[in-house]
Amino acid sequence: MKTLGKYFIFLGSLFNNRESFKTYFNLVLDESVSIGTSSVFIVAIVSTFIGAVTAVQTAFNIVSPLIENYIIGNIVRDMTILELAPTITAIVFAGKVGSSIASGLGTMRITEQIDALEVMGINSASYLVLPKIIASLIMYPLLVILAAFLSIYGGYLATTLSGIATPEDYVYGLRFAFNEFTVTFMMIKSFVFAFLVSSISAYKGFFTTGGALEVGQSSTKAVTSSVIAILLADYFLAQLLLS
Repeated sequence: MKTLGKYFIFLGSLFNNRESFKTYFNLVLDESVSIGTSSVFIVAIVSTFIGAVTAVQTAFNIVSPLIENYIIGNIVRDMTILELAPTITAIVFAGKVGSSIASGLGTMRITEQIDALEVMGINSASYLVLPKIIASLIMYPLLVILAAFLSIYGGYLATTLSGIATPEDYVYGLRFAFNEFTVTFMMIKSFVFAFLVSSISAYKGFFTTGGALEVGQSSTKAVTSSVIAILLADYFLAQLLLS
């Protein structure tokens, strides 16, 4: 409870003694480029192969001749939008971006760069952390959209190139009984996960104490805590919005 309370106090401190809009605008742009470009490749690789594997394993489990091949596309679509694109990408995001945020802030803390900002009268939490959170809220939903597209396209390639299903069957499965709210649900999850990963990682890194060894420990704790928070939020959002 003490750690949770300290985390919420840390979030509240982000909005005290803020800098000018122009300053935050430039910082957010820099963080957006850093967060987005560094994650595109790994997200693209993981999501494409997840979609392909999902399609192949779904086809393997279709043992009844009464089940049409278009069900493969239907299952890949629903699994991708509801779970694979936002959640698996969030775990990759936590490992890639979350650890980078924690280690960067941790290094600044032990080298007294954060203390120097505070001596100059700058709210170091707001100046260093708030742009990272805003940039994550902007870029992560875009990464989720990319992951969803590539996962579905990966399933398309796997089924059509291997002859499991025809392109027409797969596309028909994608369109069959489509519920538009699943996309809304995916985007809600993406914003929640982006906030959790960025804020928790920043919290762990910002309050690092010790030396270089503790920076690595803070990075590990950031990823572990972010993944746990993602899974808990995933469950509660599903209960709240889909039950």
